[in-house]
Amino acid sequence: MTPLVVTAVLLAAVTHASWNALAHRIPDKLVGFALISGGGMLLGLAAVPFTAFPAAGAWPYLIASAVIHIAYYALLMTSFRLGDFGQAYPLARGTAPLVVTLLAAVFAHEVPDRWAATGIAVSCAGLTGVALWGLRGHRPNWAAIGAALATGLTIAAYTVVDGLGVRASGSSLGYIAWLMAVQGTVIPAYALYRWRRETATVLRPFAAVGLLGAALSVAAYALVLWAQTRAELAPIAALRESSVKSCSCGNNFAVQGAGVLNPG
Repeated sequence: MTPLVVTAVLLAAVTHASWNALAHRIPDKLVGFALISGGGMLLGLAAVPFTAFPAAGAWPYLIASAVIHIAYYALLMTSFRLGDFGQAYPLARGTAPLVVTLLAAVFAHEVPDRWAATGIAVSCAGLTGVALWGLRGHRPNWAAIGAALATGLTIAAYTVVDGLGVRASGSSLGYIAWLMAVQGTVIPAYALYRWRRETATVLRPFAAVGLLGAALSVAAYALVLWAQTRAELAPIAALRESSVKSCSCGNNFAVQGAGVLNPG
């Protein structure tokens, strides 16, 4: 990876950690993800007129990614509800790069060399260790662990699908705009169905935090998609998961800045 790609992925890691911390700050996870997903949809729709329309070959990937992202949001909400953020987040993110490595080898014919494979393995081991360290002295919450691992599988799936899709699209900006516009409809629609006339009342207290999270989410993933057009998928996935260090290790700035967790 070039220095520019590395910088973009590290910036994506910080913004990704920040929006996850903001999402966890909102007590009702459906409120948080309705705002983040809906805000992403609005940003995507606003960008559509100014970006290139994705090539026809990208649309099967884009639609598949939208479906996987909906499953990802549902599982992530479940992980945050069942388990501690400092455990669920690194466990979900730490398992993804290894699966991405396997999927990228099969579907993108990208096999990392010895050094890249070692780096990916060390990164995943370290991230998983963050989650296991948080479990010391406590009985494991197997439901939360299962939800976090399932979340990791969806992360790996959409990472590879979007990596192939954005390369086929001809425009990383066009791909992210349409992806946000398509996938962002489902969770807000469900929230509207559930709350009906009370929707505005329920969302209003957290609107600013949620919409900021939406902007950070779109920016983070746009950077990753751009990077995927210029480097292999697995190293990008592993480097991106350095967001866990910003979000889950000790007295980290992203979580504590959002007031999500107590120190320690």
